[in-house]
Amino acid sequence: MEIQTINYNQQKINAWSAPFPSLDSPNTMVLVFAAPKYINDTAPLQALSKNYPNSKIIGCSSAGEITEEHIIDESITVAIIKFSNTTLKVATKEILKSADSEAIGKDLYLALFEKDLRGIFVLSDGLNVNGSELVKGLNKGAKQAQNNVVITGGLAGDGTEFKKTWIISNGEILTKHITAIGFYGDKILIGHASRGGWNVFGPERLITFSKDNILYELDNKPALALYKQYLGKKASDLPATGLLYPLAIRKDEKDNQPLVRTILAVDEKEQSLTFAGDIPQGSLAQFMRSNFDSLITSASEAGTVAFNMISKEVSETTPLLAIAISCVGRRLLLGERTEEETESMLENFPKHTTQIGFYSYGELSPYATGDCRLHNQTMTVTTFYERN
Repeated sequence: MEIQTINYNQQKINAWSAPFPSLDSPNTMVLVFAAPKYINDTAPLQALSKNYPNSKIIGCSSAGEITEEHIIDESITVAIIKFSNTTLKVATKEILKSADSEAIGKDLYLALFEKDLRGIFVLSDGLNVNGSELVKGLNKGAKQAQNNVVITGGLAGDGTEFKKTWIISNGEILTKHITAIGFYGDKILIGHASRGGWNVFGPERLITFSKDNILYELDNKPALALYKQYLGKKASDLPATGLLYPLAIRKDEKDNQPLVRTILAVDEKEQSLTFAGDIPQGSLAQFMRSNFDSLITSASEAGTVAFNMISKEVSETTPLLAIAISCVGRRLLLGERTEEETESMLENFPKHTTQIGFYSYGELSPYATGDCRLHNQTMTVTTFYERN
């Protein structure tokens, strides 16, 4: 397994940070995270396709690109990973409406399924999808195939604009699509973790009216009006400021693993809120907030857990890949301290680790073990290591 990273920044004279590494092969993954504006400037991505014609090129737009401990804007961040004994396969599906999310998730899994499938990494449109239904479909595909593998990934970002996101599949920019790459063989080891660091506040409320990922009423009161009461002056900047105050959702009082849901859009006419995942009617909801230290600590914990899953087989010299996907809401809250969370996570990996990632509109990962779930406002990390 060989890993090299390069970056593109059109503001610099030498836009690419280094020559393209000679790692092209059918077992090479070229992972690309890019500023949203590159949908209108495709030349850099065309250069990648030209230099890696046999590789699997996947990626997405972001709300900030992560390379090692650094966070960059207006850039293209690329990791080229050539596997020695692991084969790869890409499947991509168009999603015209969010109601199709579950069916597409299942189709993607079955399109990638083979007996030696060990993991799937998913990158999805960030606005035209119901993330919780997508993972439900992926999990149904796994059950139908009777093959439980690690499924992780994230939803593409668009900074704080929430207007258009896109993915890259086989080097091509696509809107309203979901792509996934499968990893095959007994040499690949995959670790994962997702941590939040958010705390609930205020009373827990009953979701009295919702449909899919749209919340209409809490305790029989208009959801948007109630939300604005909590935000005060910050309400004028919705939906962006809503990222600082997500909701904790749990089925009932016995549920001790609440999911975090973050806002994607608001509807003044309907007085409703659209979230990145399902908001089941009859469930309980509570507002959340956080502080710098708890977010940074949670990122460090995610790195520790993801590495510990595979650490017993990691040598001191073989490369390790860590894909970090963090929510844009965490970045807004941390502000100038944001790099502290990427630094704290990287510190828990061996020195030969390469970290790449992006700020997203949603994160996909098992909660601890078992089925994949949609998370919001978390730092989620996936580690890839190939045995010699």
